[in-house]
Order: sequence, then C-alpha cells, then structure tokens
Amino acid sequence: MEVDFQMTNGSEVQSNFIYNMIVKDIEEGKNNGKVHTRFPPEPNGYLHIGHAKAILLNYNMAKQFNGLFNVRFDDTNPVKEEQEYVDSILEDLRWLGVDWGDRLFFASDSFDLKYEFAERLIKAGRAYVCDLSPEEIREYRGTLTEPGRESPYRNRSVEENLDLFRRMRNGEFAEGERVLRAKIDMSSGNLNMRDPVIYRILHATHHRTGDKWCIYPMYDFDHPFTDALEGITHSLCSIEYTDHRPLYDWVVENALELMPEVIKTRSQQTEFARLNMTYTVLSKRKLRRLVEEGYVEGWDDPRMPTIAGLRRRGVTPAAIADFQERVGVARADSTVDLALFEHCIRSDLEKKAQRVMAVLDPLKVVITNWPADKVEMLELENMPGNDSFGTRQVPFGREIYIEREDFLENPPKKFHRLSPGQEVRLKGAYIVRCDEVIKDAAGNIIELRCSYDPQTKSGNDSSGKKVKGVIHWVSAQHAAKITVHLYDTLFTKEDPENEEDGDFTNNINPDSLVILTDAVAEPSLAEAAPGSHFQFMRKGYFYLDPVAAKEGKMIFNRTVTLRDTWARKVQK
Repeated sequence: MEVDFQMTNGSEVQSNFIYNMIVKDIEEGKNNGKVHTRFPPEPNGYLHIGHAKAILLNYNMAKQFNGLFNVRFDDTNPVKEEQEYVDSILEDLRWLGVDWGDRLFFASDSFDLKYEFAERLIKAGRAYVCDLSPEEIREYRGTLTEPGRESPYRNRSVEENLDLFRRMRNGEFAEGERVLRAKIDMSSGNLNMRDPVIYRILHATHHRTGDKWCIYPMYDFDHPFTDALEGITHSLCSIEYTDHRPLYDWVVENALELMPEVIKTRSQQTEFARLNMTYTVLSKRKLRRLVEEGYVEGWDDPRMPTIAGLRRRGVTPAAIADFQERVGVARADSTVDLALFEHCIRSDLEKKAQRVMAVLDPLKVVITNWPADKVEMLELENMPGNDSFGTRQVPFGREIYIEREDFLENPPKKFHRLSPGQEVRLKGAYIVRCDEVIKDAAGNIIELRCSYDPQTKSGNDSSGKKVKGVIHWVSAQHAAKITVHLYDTLFTKEDPENEEDGDFTNNINPDSLVILTDAVAEPSLAEAAPGSHFQFMRKGYFYLDPVAAKEGKMIFNRTVTLRDTWARKVQK
C-alpha cells in the first residue's frame, strides 16, 4: 500500500499558534512576561505517543522562552492509581529528554489547601453539599437544548453546608451519598457550568496519602487551582477540554479572590489538537483493555503506541521529537498517517545504525570450488559513506546461508537474484553461479550448489563481469543464531475504532508479530550489547531488546522496514 504524506518544514512549525500567543502575552506583559508550563499526567496507565506531543510542546515552549516546566501527577482518584504508573511515567519523561529540575509535584501535595478553598467557597455562598444521587444529578443537569433544574439542596445555609462538608471529610457518609457542588448557573449553555461536582466521597487508600482523606477533588476543580498555585502561566491541553475552559477560569478567578495569600497567578488554558494516527488506538482505556485481555504482552509490548513499547521496539527520542515537530500544532483534530512516523524513525536510524548482514529465512549454499578448510576475512564498511564508523572483518567460507527468497527455480524476467545458471554478487565478497539445486523427498529445496569466480572479489574485481543482483549472506560455520521479532501494525484498519466494525478489537491484526527462531547473523552480533541498533541489510532496522536480554534472551526487534510503508495487507 502506497501512502503519501506532507512534511512540514521547521519554520512553519515554529509559527504555530501557541508560539505566537506566548510571544503576544510576553509583549503585553501578562504574568510579568513569565512563561511557566506543566505536564499533568494521571498515574493510571502508561504514557503513549499522543502524550509525547503534549509533553514536548509544553516542555519546548518553556525552554524556548527561558521559562519553567513542572511535572505534576494528577493523583485525585485513588481507585485507579498505582505507584507502578508513577515510576513508568517518570522513566518515560527522562528518556524523552525532559528535565523538570526540582519541580516534581503531586496534586495530593496540596489537598489541605484545596479543602480550605472549598470551605471558603461555601462561606462565600458559591458551593453547597448536594444529596442527589449521581443519576439524579445527571437528570437535573438538563441537555444541550434544555436548561438544568436547580437541586432541592442548592439553597442550604452556609452553616449546614459547612457541617455536612466536614462530616463528609470525617467519613460519616457512604460513597455517592453526598457531593460538594459549585454554585454557578443551572441555565448556562455550557453543561460544565451547571453546578459541577467539585468533591466526591471515595473510601479508598491513596498511594501517597494513605487513609488521611475519604473525599477527593474532581479534576476540573483540582487542575486549575493547582495550576494557579504552581504559577503556571500557560496551561496547554488537548482540544477535548475546550468546553471546560469557562469552569477553569471560574476556579482560577475564585482562587485569586478567596485565596490571595497563596494564589498569585492568573493561569490561562489553551487547547490544541490531540494526536491521532492511522492504524493506532490512543485511548488509555482501550490500551488498558489490550493489556488486561491479553491481546498484547504488556504495556511495553513493542506493538503498543506507549512510550515504553516504542522504546522497546527501538524507536529513539530523536525520532519522536522529529515526528512531533513535523506534525506541528493545530487547533482542529486531524489524523496523521503512520507513514510519517515511520519516515522519522527511519531517517534517524539511517544515520546511527551500523550495517550488518543477517539472514532471516536461511537457505544453505555450498560453494563447491572453495576449499573446505579455507576461511577468508573480508573487510566491510559499518556505515557506507561514513568513515567514522570504521570497518569490520566478516568471515567467508565454503558454506554460507542466503535468504530463501533470493533464489527462484523458475524466475520471472526481471529477477536479478539467484536462479539455476544465473550469477549474483555476494555483498562484499565474490560473484557466484548456481549450478545445482538439491531437494528433499517432498520436493522442497534444501540446498544450492554454487561455484565462485576468484577474479571477482569486491574491491579487486579483474573479471570484467557485470551482474545486476547483489545479495547478503552469512557464513554457516561462523553464524550467530538469533531470534527475530517482525512487527507489523497492531490493527488491520486505518481507523480501528470505526463504529461500523463493532468493537475495536475486531480489527486486531493476527500477523502483528511474526517470530523467527532460525535466523542467523554475522558472528559479531553474538557479542552485541542490549539496546544496540542495527540495519540488517535489505531487511530493515533492528534493535536488540534490552528487556528480553535481562531474561537471557537475544531477541532482535524490527523497529521499522527500509521502505516508506509497511508491507502490510490491509482489509478494505
């Protein structure tokens, strides 16, 4: 399948609307010309490539304007949060090259201040305790075309609300029995402003605060308050929060008025288009299903779009940064073709991955006129065209392996590889001719008998012969046995979440992972360090899996093919 994509040059990317907005804010003296951004992950899953866009945007804007950048965990829901996710997120951020200095925070750091703010809202007549059930709250909320109805508990006295809220904190009520709501406007055209819930009861142990709290702030209340508390000037978030911005502003304005001793910054929310990519699912809930229902081996499965999965596949931070820059920053959602991401990965690895020879589907070749005990060391470049990478010695002997697909008994006209009576050059070695095909009882080809021309050594060819085909090979005597994982897209459809297909798992690609256990490679790969990148000549870019290495396994994961698109079969 051929895929076209547009590449955006650096100057166009730099003129994104957020960059221009910040320039204008500085010129107008907003927040005294300061720039302070943040990334606020919820520790309930692993980060994915979509999060990388938000991370790098926030981090790079702060860096570009000599500002500050915070990492803050939104740990306001103890039911879903785990320390494992905190650790994985920090590891991913470090790997991406993000430096937050000493500005690592948790929403739970300021639970006491948020509780105080909630009480001050009650005292100001701007919040009340509501006894409606969650279902009744939704019913009273109204619709996009009909206004909401006021709760029968909306006009409780300040004293009663304070008493009930304090009893909520003391654990006297069951989950769902009561909530604290902001008193805003039940007739607002924005449903988020119709007396939103700002505190709920959760009898759950928090991974940091233990059992100190049994009431927790809602995200739409906690987030803007914490932004203002930390001095965040530009709260950059994805476009689905656009309708939440009036509530964000309401919380910030009230915090400035009611908590002036701690709130000094009028934080400003700005939304940008989230990342969507073909053949990819970026819903954290759906990624969790893939893990929990066993469709993948874990959050760091190389087929996953998680940062951990991409890292284990061999994708580099530089490739991700390049991809995010090319995608740019827009106001409206769109879908980026996977081919662009592949291009960025390939462009980066092309400059740093050593070239080696590996045969993934071996076919034995015996060079009949080569002495049985003779081994010749051939010098091959590690990076053609770049002398700084040096050279390596590769053994060549009587028996070698070639790719099975590089031989056809009855080839078509333009087949320039090996066939009976036809000659081909072995990369960095000699020209050989196929003289005989050996088959087993079932008619399967198991061996080729060839002869070589000693006058055709690469770099010293005096034969005058011209052949169109060059193929790679591995000495059978010296071959390193390796396991290779060939990865394809996890889904067969460009839009795996298309509702017409039913559940998105119906579009999972059964061939997303092919494991080859009989592959062989140059002997040097037996000593390769886990985490090393290689280009297997004519086969793609591969990465020695460091996770598997800890278990004593030598597995080379294919990071990306050499072509601009995956050789995938797409169901239309």
